[in-house]
Amino acid sequence: MIRATTVVRRPAVRPEKVADEITLDHHARHRRRFAFTADGGLSFLLDLDKATVLDDGDAVKLEDGRLVRIKAAAEELVEVTTANPLRLMKVAWHLGNRHVPAEITETAVYFVDDHVLTEMVRGLGAGVAKVSRPFRPEKGAYEAAEAHGGHGHAHEHHGHEPHEHEHHGHEHHGHEHHDHGHAHGDVCGCGHDHAHDHSHHGHAHHDHEHGHKHDHDHAAEDHVHGPGCGHDHKHG
Repeated sequence: MIRATTVVRRPAVRPEKVADEITLDHHARHRRRFAFTADGGLSFLLDLDKATVLDDGDAVKLEDGRLVRIKAAAEELVEVTTANPLRLMKVAWHLGNRHVPAEITETAVYFVDDHVLTEMVRGLGAGVAKVSRPFRPEKGAYEAAEAHGGHGHAHEHHGHEPHEHEHHGHEHHGHEHHDHGHAHGDVCGCGHDHAHDHSHHGHAHHDHEHGHKHDHDHAAEDHVHGPGCGHDHKHG
């Protein structure tokens, strides 16, 4: 299947290069990789570097140089109008606060028909009417809604390739666990490595001086003599 790997924005679309057109709703116009069949029967694989919003009049460029032009499909929308611009701004704010994809014009706000949202808008003192027209939501609001994974739409991951989780080597926040065991080679002559387990709990003394110079100044340590090697070193 021939691939389409480049988006050509509307001002740069050359009519003589257009081989077919495809009519898509606003969800289908936000894609990265998807197999399509254009209105005239041309099949192609959209294969972009990242998910991109395709606007009405844009085109995708096939590998052989031909273009497939994008047409925004008519959708069932709610048109919101108000008596003054301030109230319309308030409606737009409340919709945006709910991450609702919305198209904003100078005189109206449009969103996909939803009775709960419609009642909310009515409660704000706005007038509502159901209309059928292409939907061109603001990209920022649309992408924010998609990023939250809402509305139950089957998106093809929006360009997020499988993440190669590096796991950071389990370094546990940079502390690298320098094995502060200090196996002081048989200090007492009993054959045991007395690992002093200096966990340091956040102290950044990586030079391990710790005030005892690693000779452990046994006179200052509380030697409790026990069985086995003659004495168990309780290093305070």
